[in-house]
Amino acid sequence: MEKASRAAGGAGGLQFSHIGLYVTDLPKVARFYKEALRFTQTDFGDLGATQLVFLSRDPVEHHQIVLATGRPADMAFNVVNQISFRVPDLPTLRDFHDRLLAHGATDMLPVTHGNAISVYCRDPEGNRLELFLDTPWYCDQPLREPIDFRDTDDQIMARAEAIATRLPKFMKREDWQAEVARRMAEDQRG
Repeated sequence: MEKASRAAGGAGGLQFSHIGLYVTDLPKVARFYKEALRFTQTDFGDLGATQLVFLSRDPVEHHQIVLATGRPADMAFNVVNQISFRVPDLPTLRDFHDRLLAHGATDMLPVTHGNAISVYCRDPEGNRLELFLDTPWYCDQPLREPIDFRDTDDQIMARAEAIATRLPKFMKREDWQAEVARRMAEDQRG
C-alpha cells in the first residue's frame, strides 16, 4: 500500500500536476514557452471569452502550464512567486540559460542554493522562472549565492559544495530525504 501511495504522488495520492497563468499577450507568451523552454502545445481554444493555450513537456500530462487571456494590463503585483523546472545536469542548465537569453528572458541570475544550482529569469510578462538542478547535498535554506557561468562545471559544483559544507545542517541529500520522508509519514498519521 505504501509503495502504491508513493507511486501516486505521496501519502494520500496527492500529486502536483500543473499551473495556470493569466497573460496579456497570449501568442507572445506561448511562443516564449514553446521556443525557449521547448514546451509542446497540446491544445488551444476558447472557453467563453477566455482564450487558452495548453503546454506540456510530458506526454503523460495533457498540460503542465495553461496560459489564459485576461491578465489586467495594469496589474501592479503578480502573486505567483516563481515557476520552477528541474533539469538533469549542468550542461542542460547552461543550454537553457542561453536559450532563455536568446528568446528575450530578462533579469537573468545564476545562483547556488548549496542544495541546487539555479538560473532565475523573467518571461516576457514578468513571471519569474527558475531552472535548477539538484546537488548531492542538503544545507540550511534559504540560501542564495551568485555563481558565474564563465566558470567550468567542476568549479561551479565545487563552489556549491563549499558553500553547503560551511553550514551546520549540511548532509548528503539522501540522508535529508530519509529524514523528510519520516516526518511526512508522521504528518500523514496525525
